[in-house]
Amino acid sequence: MRLYSLSVLYKGDPKVHLLKAAYDVSTFNFFQRSSVQEFMTFTSQLIVERSQLGSRASVKEQEYLCHVYLRGDGLAGVVVADTEYPQRVCFTLLDKVLEDFSRQVPRSEWPSGSPGTISYAALDGYLSKYQVGPGQ
Repeated sequence: MRLYSLSVLYKGDPKVHLLKAAYDVSTFNFFQRSSVQEFMTFTSQLIVERSQLGSRASVKEQEYLCHVYLRGDGLAGVVVADTEYPQRVCFTLLDKVLEDFSRQVPRSEWPSGSPGTISYAALDGYLSKYQVGPGQ
């Protein structure tokens, strides 16, 4: 069971943009890592774009399950995991991350923010804390 990415996005008008993301692509071949990361970023944005405000969903994309939670205020979280990772745990993680993010990052920064401008360092910690790899 693995988590591959954890992203926070904002669904504004007219488009969705990434605010912050953490990735664990260590299980992939070195030469595949950047394209796998790009795929996860693109897929996360696409899923949020197609989601309704205030919704939760799990979408199968290739061999991954993408879990999305889009709050009513436009803040969204996406977890990309393997198919064995428990769905309930993914949504618990998304709840915690979005709550924590909205406490630390002012709402005024969401519409214009980007990974380079948003100051929020907790994503990597959440990703490793919820990682359930072999022998853990």
